[in-house]
Amino acid sequence: MSAARKQAAGSEARVVSADGTEIAFEQSGSGPVVILVASALADRSDTVKLAALLSERFTVINYDRRGRGASGDADSYSVGREIDDIAALIEYSGGSASLFGSSSGAVLALRAAAAGLSIDRLALYEPPFVVDAADNGPPRDLAQQVTTLLEQGRESDAVKYFMTKVQGMPGIAVLFMKLMPKAWANLTGLARTLPYDIAVMGDTQQGKPLNAAEWAGVHATTRVLTGGKSPLAFQRAARALTELLPKADHHSLPGLNHGAVVMAPKKLAPPITEALQR
Repeated sequence: MSAARKQAAGSEARVVSADGTEIAFEQSGSGPVVILVASALADRSDTVKLAALLSERFTVINYDRRGRGASGDADSYSVGREIDDIAALIEYSGGSASLFGSSSGAVLALRAAAAGLSIDRLALYEPPFVVDAADNGPPRDLAQQVTTLLEQGRESDAVKYFMTKVQGMPGIAVLFMKLMPKAWANLTGLARTLPYDIAVMGDTQQGKPLNAAEWAGVHATTRVLTGGKSPLAFQRAARALTELLPKADHHSLPGLNHGAVVMAPKKLAPPITEALQR
């Protein structure tokens, strides 16, 4: 990995990951470093407001995951390459950092910690594990269905399939989103990264207990945050995870739901700050 081309705070900079892929990010604030790890169908534009709020206490690295925004990509994908991207950002940041991740980005942050990266603390918002057979997980053939749609050039249908079958959005809500051309174009532009998030989740959404061995390498102090208005499946997943990790706890945040990172950053920033300053 090479060093980043360091630029002024708030402007775009890049690091080069282990496979040569350039990863774009913006840096703001001062203090301990926190890296923001985006969810599915999101890039760093979705966390601009949250980054600004956190930059009052932290040096915030708000980056585009590979294949998104201004970051590059490789001919093939592996979760290990995304972990290498985070490793490059940590190296740039001085050798250690805390991570905040939401949804599948929370699981990617966990996988980075499990891989042994130098991570001080983890703040995770609603990792979407499905740990109870009574909870509705995504279709077993999710990866195949999404890949087929993308191979057919049907990015819009892939986004709709993911939103309805994985995120549980009603079809009418997706229809209303399609009536916002710019927003829908942004989502369809990220459609080809959906298989990346499906790979990050692995087999953790099958209604089975988490595999303790899979997360045995996570030693960072961890706080799992969930929204009080979110489905109970997120609460069950949070409790299951905190029971596995040696230094973890769970806080439920009244009034928030799964979209809080974008929709309610002012309410989410204080508990993230508390989690990372413990």
